Amino acid sequence: MSSGGNGSLLAQPLRPPSAGRALAYLGLFLLGAVTGLAGSLVQAAWFPGGLLLALAGAAGLFLGGGYATASRGGAVAPAAGWIVAVILLTTTRPEGDFLFGAGGGSSLFLLGGMALAVICATIGVVRQPRGGSARLAK
Repeated sequence: MSSGGNGSLLAQPLRPPSAGRALAYLGLFLLGAVTGLAGSLVQAAWFPGGLLLALAGAAGLFLGGGYATASRGGAVAPAAGWIVAVILLTTTRPEGDFLFGAGGGSSLFLLGGMALAVICATIGVVRQPRGGSARLAK
């Protein structure tokens, strides 16, 4: 017996994103990578303030992407770009050079940014139900 409704979101078939939405996700992914690169430079330059500025910029991008696309994918795309860029920046080169120092600030930047990515992607945008007014007597 079906109730005639659309069912839950998990029961619906997966649909590929439209071309515009896929382009928006790609742009948010690249913007997340740029934010990760800029944040890694800022957090080391001005330690307490730079760390807070870098994490605030990342959180703003993650939440803004979610609200701009009205989906959780909009928060996940810049978070994925941020994580990929930051992880690639932590690897050492054959010469022994690396961008992140061994201090606590870089560890806070890495772990704090990843925690913010999970929080912002989990919060998501709440969808409002479609339909008429809730007033019974019109």
